[in-house]
Amino acid sequence: MARAPFQVIVFPYRFTPAGVEYVLFRRIDNDSWQGIAGGGEDYESPTQAATREAIEEAGIPKDCRLIELDSKSSIPVTALAASALWSDEIYVIPEYAFGIDVQGFEIGLSSAHCEHIWVTHEEANWHLVSEGNKTALWELNQKVLGLGPHENALR
Repeated sequence: MARAPFQVIVFPYRFTPAGVEYVLFRRIDNDSWQGIAGGGEDYESPTQAATREAIEEAGIPKDCRLIELDSKSSIPVTALAASALWSDEIYVIPEYAFGIDVQGFEIGLSSAHCEHIWVTHEEANWHLVSEGNKTALWELNQKVLGLGPHENALR
């Protein structure tokens, strides 16, 4: 399968008595924390790629509720090994963001990750490096809490 020139980031979440929790994964190759990340293949849509990556990287069933977020980031092609496959006219690729409700499901680990942690939105911001990931998680947090864009999510 050919690697398409876009990336997806997927943040699994669940509701607990203490509030909403999000799972972050620590990458083996660079020790950074992130949601489920990966690229599109062939003629996949971003939604199809997000569903496939959730299955491959965390064993999340494909019937879990996927939320497409408005948040989108750009990633320089030099950050991706697959960039050698693309035209020299491509400098950045879009990263599409999603949330996925994993209530009642166990999270697995792919060979790309060494561990995962469940955290609150506030705790996630301490772990995430990418501003695009932080923005996407903020949007997801507002939406799963049923808050508008101007409401304070810190309850």
